Amino acid sequence: MRVATLFGITLSLAIGIGEVTLPVTQAVQLRDGLVYFVQPPKLVNATTTYKEVNFWGATYYFTINVPENAGESLQKVTIAQKEGSENIRYNLDDTRAFVGTRERKETQLKLGSVTNDRDTRTVSVNFDPPVTPGQTITIALSPVSNPSFSGVYLLGVTAFPVGEKSHGQFLGFGRFQFYGNGRGWWFR
Repeated sequence: MRVATLFGITLSLAIGIGEVTLPVTQAVQLRDGLVYFVQPPKLVNATTTYKEVNFWGATYYFTINVPENAGESLQKVTIAQKEGSENIRYNLDDTRAFVGTRERKETQLKLGSVTNDRDTRTVSVNFDPPVTPGQTITIALSPVSNPSFSGVYLLGVTAFPVGEKSHGQFLGFGRFQFYGNGRGWWFR
């Protein structure tokens, strides 16, 4: 493995009475061109607006912190259902992302393609332009409806840096617990 693109050194400049230290970002790239984050993003939170089964109009939020020392911008996030008795379907055209958290929405982010692979139960969200390091972002997915069956649903989140050959870094699971209340969603 070699360190590519930029060097992981610190520049020191003697200015007047003190010294100013400027870190230089580094990216990890293998000989075959595979790009890695230096410091991977972190899954901060995963929440849903409604926990009732069969609920129409819920939103699933995934908040991710891209650290300043990530070394590369965030190009893509995949969200793969790993557990749950029913496949969750999404309204992909309603997918959105923004800087900030669910509670503190800031700048809307422009998305590239948003796709779903039903065989692997994976939604891929591409950013256009990529998300620069040093930001906390939130992806909002809109399911057609919450699952019909109660229980725990695990959604694995993976982040990919910019690059033709980028290595995805698994960030963790969003854990959603859906409950059957026996009353139906209209009594909410």
